[in-house]
Amino acid sequence: MEAVQVIEAVGTSEGVPTPPRGDVRRAAAREERPARARRRRVGRLWLMVAAFLAPAVVTILLIRIIPFVGAVISTLHVRDGIGLLAEERFAGFQNYIELLSDPLFQATLGRTLLFNVIINPLQIALALVIAVLLTRRVPARGLWRMAVFIPCTIPLVGSSIAWGVALRADGPINGILQALGLPAQPFLSSPTQALASIMLVASWVGIGYWMIFLIAGINEIPDELYEAASLDGAGAWRSFWSVTLPMLKRPLLFVLVADTVANFVLFVPMQMLTGGGPQNSTTMLMFDAYRRTYTYSQPNQGATATVILTVVMLIIVFVQFRLLKEDAR
Repeated sequence: MEAVQVIEAVGTSEGVPTPPRGDVRRAAAREERPARARRRRVGRLWLMVAAFLAPAVVTILLIRIIPFVGAVISTLHVRDGIGLLAEERFAGFQNYIELLSDPLFQATLGRTLLFNVIINPLQIALALVIAVLLTRRVPARGLWRMAVFIPCTIPLVGSSIAWGVALRADGPINGILQALGLPAQPFLSSPTQALASIMLVASWVGIGYWMIFLIAGINEIPDELYEAASLDGAGAWRSFWSVTLPMLKRPLLFVLVADTVANFVLFVPMQMLTGGGPQNSTTMLMFDAYRRTYTYSQPNQGATATVILTVVMLIIVFVQFRLLKEDAR
C-alpha cells in the first residue's frame, strides 16, 4: 500500500500520468510475494531445527544440567540426622573445606591424577600404534581390527567379571605363571598391583575404542602427502612424524579429551574388582563420591566430591585444548 501511494505521489508531483491504481497494486503485490515466501521458508527451517534440537536439549537439561545444579546446591548444605528424618541446613563452603583438608581425600585426589597421568598416554599411544599398523597393507587387516575392537562391544560389567575371574589367586593367569615355574601374583589383593590391574582392564576396553577414531583420521589423510614425502626420500618413520602425526592433531585432540573424561569417571572396575581396596589403593574420586553418598550416607559430601572431580577434569581438559591449539599454530 505504501509503494502504491509513493508511486502516485511522485507521478502527480511531476505531472506524469500514473498507471491505473489496480495495476500499481498488482505490481507491488508481485514484488512482495518473493519476500513473504522467503520469510515463510526461513520460518519453517527454524521450526524444523527447533523440532530436531528440542529432544536433545530437553534430555541434556534433565539428565545433565539440572542434576548438576542440584548437586552444586547440595554441596552448600549439611545434613543433621540420619535417613528420612534428616534435615538440611545451609553451611556455605564447609563441605569443601572438610574434604580438601581430609588426608584420605587428598590421597584420593592425588591417586586419581596419577592414574590419569599414566593411563591416558598409555591408551592413546597404543591405540595410535595399532591404528597406524592396521591402516597398512597387512594380511587379514579387517580381522585384526575386529579382534581389537571386540572388547569395546562387551559391557564393562561383563569385562570386569571376566577379568576378575582371570586375575584372582586361583585364576587362569596365575595357573599359567605357576605352570611356567613362576610364583602366583596377588593381582587384586596387593596394594602395589591392584591399581595396575585396574589400568589393564580399562585399557583392554579403551584401546580398541580410541583406535577406531584414529583409523578414521588416518584414512582422511590424502595419499598425495605420503607420495610427496616418499619423493623427498622420507621413510616410514619420517612419514609418520612429518605427515601422519601433524594431520592427526584434530582426532588426537578429541581422543585425548574424551579419554581423559572417561578415565576420570571410571567406576565399574573399581566396584566390581576391588571395592576401592586394598587399603584404598584403587579408590578414585568417582568411587569415593559414590561411597560417601550410598555407603556412608553423606550425600552432601558425595556431591561435593563430584563437583571437585568435575572442576579438576574441566581444568585439565581446558589446559589440553590450549596446549594443542597453540601447538597447531
